[in-house]
Amino acid sequence: MGLAKTEIFTDKQNELSLIGKVFAHPARIAILQHLFKVDACVCGDLVDVIGLAQPTVSQHLKELRNMGLIKGDVEGTSVCYCINRNNWNSMKIKFSEFLNQELKNTDDCC
Repeated sequence: MGLAKTEIFTDKQNELSLIGKVFAHPARIAILQHLFKVDACVCGDLVDVIGLAQPTVSQHLKELRNMGLIKGDVEGTSVCYCINRNNWNSMKIKFSEFLNQELKNTDDCC
C-alpha cells in the first residue's frame, strides 16, 4: 500500500481533510456535543457519558486535542477538558467556506 501523497494537495485541502477525519467517529461527535452542552471544563465523567472504555475515550480525546478542538488542564491526577473556542471558531469558518460553495451550473450533470 502506497503512502498518501498529501504534498500534492494544498495546505487548505489537507487541513479540511484532517477536520473531516476528526468528525468521522460518532464518539468524537458525542464528546464534543457533551462539552458544548455543559459549557465548562469536564473532569473524568466522560467515560460514563460516552459509554466507552477509558482507553477508548482517551484515544478519542487525544485526536480532538491533536486537532486543537479541545484543550485540557491537569488538575491533580485528572485532566479536565473543554472546547478550545479560538480553534473551534477558526475551524468552523474554514469548514463553512468549503460547505457553502455554490454550484454555478443549475443543470443536472447526470
